[in-house]
Amino acid sequence: MPTLHDATGPELTAAQLHDILRLRVDVFVVEQKAAYPELDGRDLLPDTRHLWFEDSSGVLSYLRVLADPGGVRRIGRVVTAASARGRGLAAQLMDAALLTPGEYVLDAQTYVQGFYARYGFVAESAEYVDDDGIPHITMRRPA
Repeated sequence: MPTLHDATGPELTAAQLHDILRLRVDVFVVEQKAAYPELDGRDLLPDTRHLWFEDSSGVLSYLRVLADPGGVRRIGRVVTAASARGRGLAAQLMDAALLTPGEYVLDAQTYVQGFYARYGFVAESAEYVDDDGIPHITMRRPA
């Protein structure tokens, strides 16, 4: 049974950060072939919140919540290992992340727009293609 973890940037251990980054690189950089700067300097900030599921095999699903200007929270890096997909782990992470009241924004890959709409997110931009050729859309969930 996977265990849910919730930690701020400074609370992460080196091993936890390593395993989280491994999953993010495995999916976003290798699987999706998106060569981008995964290390953006925000993971260890005190107001960055990390939520993830792991079991004895490692990190299965993950997301982070960043503090953007104006008190808006930005959800990003939502990812699930190929071996753990279809188990509802990302949905459980979204449920946990959204327990904190407030306004949220995210940049969704277009094909999962419906997933985020289930949580009250609405499109606020036209579809755009990022630097790696992946279609995205900006979505917002009002406070």
